[in-house]
Amino acid sequence: MKVACFVLRAQPFHLGHLKAIKWILEKHEKVILVVGSSQESHTFKNPFTIEERIQMIERSLELEKISKERYEIIPVPDVNDDKLWVKSILKKAKFDVVYTRNPWTERCFKAFDIPVEKHPIFDDISATEIRKKMKEGKNWENLVPEGTREVVKKINLKERLK
Repeated sequence: MKVACFVLRAQPFHLGHLKAIKWILEKHEKVILVVGSSQESHTFKNPFTIEERIQMIERSLELEKISKERYEIIPVPDVNDDKLWVKSILKKAKFDVVYTRNPWTERCFKAFDIPVEKHPIFDDISATEIRKKMKEGKNWENLVPEGTREVVKKINLKERLK
């Protein structure tokens, strides 16, 4: 299998995401990164815009020396219809397998007979906990790659999370 798919929201992109991508790339030539809820931003659950999330991912992978030829980022909005959501992804990308730990994502792709596998849990990092730490002014920097830290510093995140 040459191409894998990894679905994430990246709110924010954290070390668990990065380690999962590196693990997937050990097994596949390329990974399609489907960044979900692309239309969402400026809320506690989704504070970052799709552009900011893409910057976090690209900068983090660049600092890890992962070539742009090894990944593709596809923003996908929520459509509140499982079949339409998968079809919108399949219109934009072809892949052999989906990696996820999310039961809903697994169910959606399996309905299309697309193989789904679980990736390992890396460091048990939660984006929800990271956002909570950001809002409370607690240390979160050690849970995200440098690329994410750079993007967060560029925007006025503290103000946005209020």
